[in-house]
Amino acid sequence: VQLQASGGGLVQAGGSLRLSCAASGRTFSSYSMGWFRQAPGKEREFVGAIGSSTGSTYYADSVKGRLTISRDNAKNTVYLQMSSLKPEDTAVYYCAARRGLASAVHYDYWGQGTQVTVSS
Repeated sequence: VQLQASGGGLVQAGGSLRLSCAASGRTFSSYSMGWFRQAPGKEREFVGAIGSSTGSTYYADSVKGRLTISRDNAKNTVYLQMSSLKPEDTAVYYCAARRGLASAVHYDYWGQGTQVTVSS
Protein backbone atom coordinates (compact mmCIF):
# COMPACT_ATOMS: atom_id res chain seq x y z
CA VAL A 1 0.00 0.00 0.00
CA GLN A 2 1.29 3.45 -0.91
CA LEU A 3 -0.07 6.45 0.93
CA GLN A 4 -0.09 10.10 -0.11
CA ALA A 5 -1.09 12.71 2.45
CA SER A 6 -2.17 16.19 1.41
CA GLY A 7 -4.13 19.20 2.55
CA GLY A 8 -1.74 20.73 5.03
CA GLY A 9 -1.09 24.42 5.21
CA LEU A 10 -1.08 27.54 7.33
CA VAL A 11 -4.19 28.35 9.33
CA GLN A 12 -5.01 30.74 12.15
CA ALA A 13 -5.82 29.50 15.60
CA GLY A 14 -9.47 28.55 15.83
CA GLY A 15 -9.59 27.68 12.17
CA SER A 16 -10.21 24.42 10.37
CA LEU A 17 -8.37 22.22 7.94
CA ARG A 18 -9.03 18.89 6.29
CA LEU A 19 -6.24 16.49 5.50
CA SER A 20 -6.59 13.70 2.99
CA CYS A 21 -4.66 10.50 2.58
CA ALA A 22 -5.02 8.70 -0.73
CA ALA A 23 -4.05 5.04 -0.88
CA SER A 24 -3.06 2.91 -3.82
CA GLY A 25 -4.19 -0.64 -4.35
CA ARG A 26 -7.46 -2.49 -4.38
CA THR A 27 -7.48 -3.63 -0.77
CA PHE A 28 -7.76 -0.26 0.95
CA SER A 29 -10.99 -1.26 2.66
CA SER A 30 -9.22 -4.07 4.47
CA TYR A 31 -6.80 -1.72 6.24
CA SER A 32 -7.30 0.22 9.39
CA MET A 33 -5.97 3.73 9.00
CA GLY A 34 -4.26 5.95 11.50
CA TRP A 35 -3.14 9.54 11.73
CA PHE A 36 -0.03 10.60 13.59
CA ARG A 37 1.82 13.87 13.99
CA GLN A 38 5.29 15.01 14.86
CA ALA A 39 6.04 18.48 16.12
CA PRO A 40 9.54 19.98 15.93
CA GLY A 41 11.77 18.49 18.57
CA LYS A 42 9.14 16.02 19.71
CA GLU A 43 8.44 12.37 19.13
CA ARG A 44 5.76 11.27 16.75
CA GLU A 45 2.43 10.86 18.50
CA PHE A 46 -0.79 9.08 17.73
CA VAL A 47 -3.73 11.30 16.76
CA GLY A 48 -6.50 8.88 15.89
CA ALA A 49 -7.52 5.85 13.90
CA ILE A 50 -10.42 4.36 12.01
CA GLY A 51 -11.19 0.69 11.60
CA SER A 52 -11.36 -1.14 8.29
CA SER A 53 -14.68 -2.89 8.46
CA THR A 54 -16.74 -1.15 11.12
CA GLY A 55 -15.31 2.29 10.56
CA SER A 56 -15.13 2.76 14.29
CA THR A 57 -12.88 5.57 15.39
CA TYR A 58 -10.89 6.52 18.41
CA TYR A 59 -8.70 9.46 19.24
CA ALA A 60 -5.95 10.68 21.46
CA ASP A 61 -7.30 12.65 24.41
CA SER A 62 -5.47 15.76 23.24
CA VAL A 63 -7.56 16.01 20.07
CA LYS A 64 -10.83 14.42 21.10
CA GLY A 65 -13.76 16.60 20.11
CA ARG A 66 -11.76 18.70 17.69
CA LEU A 67 -10.53 16.18 15.13
CA THR A 68 -12.63 13.72 13.19
CA ILE A 69 -11.45 10.82 11.05
CA SER A 70 -13.52 9.42 8.25
CA ARG A 71 -12.93 7.24 5.23
CA ASP A 72 -14.32 6.74 1.76
CA ASN A 73 -13.44 3.24 0.63
CA ALA A 74 -14.76 3.91 -2.87
CA LYS A 75 -12.12 6.65 -3.22
CA ASN A 76 -9.40 4.84 -1.29
CA THR A 77 -9.11 7.90 0.91
CA VAL A 78 -9.08 8.65 4.61
CA TYR A 79 -9.66 12.13 5.97
CA LEU A 80 -8.71 14.04 9.06
CA GLN A 81 -11.04 16.97 9.68
CA MET A 82 -9.49 19.38 12.14
CA SER A 83 -11.34 22.22 13.80
CA SER A 84 -10.70 24.67 16.63
CA LEU A 85 -7.06 24.39 15.80
CA LYS A 86 -4.46 25.48 18.31
CA PRO A 87 -0.83 26.49 17.86
CA GLU A 88 0.16 23.27 19.61
CA ASP A 89 -1.43 21.33 16.75
CA THR A 90 1.43 22.52 14.55
CA ALA A 91 3.21 19.44 13.25
CA VAL A 92 3.84 17.22 10.29
CA TYR A 93 0.86 14.92 9.98
CA TYR A 94 1.26 11.38 8.72
CA CYS A 95 -1.24 8.78 7.69
CA ALA A 96 -0.55 5.10 8.12
CA ALA A 97 -2.16 1.77 7.35
CA ARG A 98 -2.25 -1.59 9.08
CA ARG A 99 -4.13 -4.83 8.74
CA GLY A 100 -6.43 -5.75 11.54
CA LEU A 101 -8.09 -3.61 14.14
CA ALA A 102 -7.47 0.08 14.48
CA SER A 103 -4.65 0.74 16.87
CA ALA A 104 -2.30 3.41 18.16
CA VAL A 105 0.73 1.29 17.30
CA HIS A 106 2.20 -1.19 14.81
CA TYR A 107 1.46 0.35 11.46
CA ASP A 108 2.96 -1.24 8.38
CA TYR A 109 2.71 1.51 5.78
CA TRP A 110 3.31 5.25 6.08
CA GLY A 111 2.67 8.30 3.96
CA GLN A 112 5.19 11.07 3.49
CA GLY A 113 3.57 13.62 5.79
CA THR A 114 1.96 17.00 5.30
CA GLN A 115 2.81 20.13 7.26
CA VAL A 116 0.17 21.86 9.35
CA THR A 117 1.05 25.21 10.87
CA VAL A 118 -1.33 27.00 13.21
CA SER A 119 -0.56 30.64 13.89
CA SER A 120 -1.61 32.38 17.07
